[in-house]
Amino acid sequence: MSMSTSIYEHPTGSGDPAGAPLDVTAIRRDFPIFETGVAYLDSANTSQRPNQVVQKMEEYYRQYNANVERAAYKLSEQATAEFEAVREKVRVFINARSKNEIVYTSGTTAGLNLVAYSWGRTNLKAGDLIVCTVMEHHSNLVPWQLLAQEKQARLEFVDIDEQGRLRRDQFDALLRQEPRLVAFTHVSNTLGTVNPVKELTAEAHAAGALVVVDGAQGAPHLGFDVQAADVDFYAFSSHKMCGPTGVGVLYGKRALLDAMPPFLAGGEMISAVRLEGTTFREPPHKFEAGTQAIAEVIGLGAAIDYLQGLGYPAMRAHEDALTDYAYESLSELDGVRIFGPPPGPDKAGVLSFDVAGIHPHDVSTILDRTGVCVRSGHNCTQPLMHRLDVAGTVRASFFLYTERAEIDRLLAGLKEAQRIFA
Repeated sequence: MSMSTSIYEHPTGSGDPAGAPLDVTAIRRDFPIFETGVAYLDSANTSQRPNQVVQKMEEYYRQYNANVERAAYKLSEQATAEFEAVREKVRVFINARSKNEIVYTSGTTAGLNLVAYSWGRTNLKAGDLIVCTVMEHHSNLVPWQLLAQEKQARLEFVDIDEQGRLRRDQFDALLRQEPRLVAFTHVSNTLGTVNPVKELTAEAHAAGALVVVDGAQGAPHLGFDVQAADVDFYAFSSHKMCGPTGVGVLYGKRALLDAMPPFLAGGEMISAVRLEGTTFREPPHKFEAGTQAIAEVIGLGAAIDYLQGLGYPAMRAHEDALTDYAYESLSELDGVRIFGPPPGPDKAGVLSFDVAGIHPHDVSTILDRTGVCVRSGHNCTQPLMHRLDVAGTVRASFFLYTERAEIDRLLAGLKEAQRIFA
């Protein structure tokens, strides 16, 4: 069994110092959806939410529902205090230097677009090089395509090897061309590949590039320390880490955020407005125009409390054990091809695979008949599908509440699909 721990974990998420394993049975009682009997193996798409998160959001709506930072009455002051307290929780969660480096967004996609439109439009010029990878989610690829087209910049991609790891030789060759920006994912949502963020960032910085990391799959499962890795920007979403939809975080180094113009304009992000012109607040508020997703931010704070209460080492060990079991079991099925690295330190709890002779959507439909939920299709990684030479994959992904019996149900469903299409 592989038992690895992310080097980016922050000490506050250490969990039980004795290293006790997760009590998955107890954890599942926090998630009402499992009372339905569903086997949920699609956490890379969106995670389930525990009672603690839902109750915290309900508390806001029932007890102090008011807008933040715009009124002097007690309800608003309480809402503002709760809202800003979460910013400090996020700061601790990723070990940022200041809570002013924590920008609330609607999710990873919005965070990456914010960097592309604000930093990119201001700093890139014709002929500049942007380096990306073929394993990226569309959210960390399409914004750079649009930016490159607008600025007439170059956009080049790092390929993967046959086990789904980045081609470091290609990465190094592109760095020798002195790119302005390097963008890559912390963890591939399709392959489960865990990229060596600290190493890649150091190499990119040595070449003079800024680094943008898509942390949508990394922050929920591995934790992350932005200071240890020295990334310039790191974006992640609440809904993949037991929190609500509609809210996420963009971390940016303070000096970079200070120099960036606003992405959206309106209320809350202004310092003073006159007919002759407007001055803006300092980060992070400069990038938070309009009424924010207040209840969702508060729910994110509850999700962080929940995850840190369990501890990332225990969560990682649990997912490693599940990945080992699922990988070994799937490997024993005839006609099943698994994509990405085998279980190990650079593999997260994501298994994408192809079942010979059966379309991924048909596999998913048959599994759904038995209450097994998996993702099927291109996983918002169409260029990667072209690289793998498949139309799509079936993807099973695991989290802290996943139990081995659900993987057994997956295997039984796959055998049934093979029987039907034999």
